[in-house]
Amino acid sequence: MNKQPNKPDATLIKRIQIRCQQHIHQAISSLADVWRTPIASLMTMLVLGVSLALPSTLYVVLKNSQAVSQEWSSPTDINLFLKKDLPESRYKNLLHRLKTYKEVDSFEYISKEQGMEEFKRTSGLVSALTLLDHNPLPAVVVVTPKPYYRSSIAAQELLAKLEREPEVQQGKLDIMWLARLEGIISIFSDAVLVVSVLLLSSVLLITGNTIRLNILSNRAEIEVLKLIGATNAFVQRPFLYTGFWYGAIGGILAWLVTMFMVYWMEDTVLNLAQLYNTEFSIEGLVFNEVMLLFITAIGMGLSSAAISVNYYIAKIEPS
Repeated sequence: MNKQPNKPDATLIKRIQIRCQQHIHQAISSLADVWRTPIASLMTMLVLGVSLALPSTLYVVLKNSQAVSQEWSSPTDINLFLKKDLPESRYKNLLHRLKTYKEVDSFEYISKEQGMEEFKRTSGLVSALTLLDHNPLPAVVVVTPKPYYRSSIAAQELLAKLEREPEVQQGKLDIMWLARLEGIISIFSDAVLVVSVLLLSSVLLITGNTIRLNILSNRAEIEVLKLIGATNAFVQRPFLYTGFWYGAIGGILAWLVTMFMVYWMEDTVLNLAQLYNTEFSIEGLVFNEVMLLFITAIGMGLSSAAISVNYYIAKIEPS
């Protein structure tokens, strides 16, 4: 006897439809409840938005500072002063070996004659230099590391490696300013993290307290719902949607405030860049970062609402 193919359970489908309708109804009604008290709701959303806008703006500043640091680290050249009185073939062998270095992006050989000519042009001591019976300047190789090896630690390691070459008398790397810049950016990065944690904690407390007040103001209604058999999950759901709306609208406000701050700083950054003859322009939040901001805001709203409803609604029982 052939069995009939399994058909979808009509009862299950109907139950899913009812559950979806309940969620949609409660989401819309919770949004309406939010706007029944526009001043208090708007204040909560503004606090959430500004609290998230500050760390996001600091993140934009940090991201652009790191971009500036990478651009400034590009001229981190290593000057290799070669030993004197070596045949030219030895210098050529050194240049050939430098081509095999994976850390080296490019290099320039400056002979002692070229160095003397450049020194005459820049020093203004042409008449005095002509009295010298020999050229005291050594030949120099200016080495530019690849981008990955331009950090202070990697560049110092490359300098030590190059100084072991037999033709090199001494190497010089002016890296202290770059190390200080990296240290400042590292401190600023830690400060951004600390400020973000503190502000997100304040968002949890403020939004959670607002949800708590909403729960207490609707205590009588909650008691009636529980009296007729409503579960805690059903009673909690509107307040969770309220936290969702707080987070969603607060995230939009945070994005708008961040965009305004970036626009406000842009002219100042452009004027500063012109003083250094650069074309650097400030970069705001990209799409992925904006989505992360929205998700964080919604997550904070839902988290604070969940903490409040799980604690307070469970304590409300019909007398």
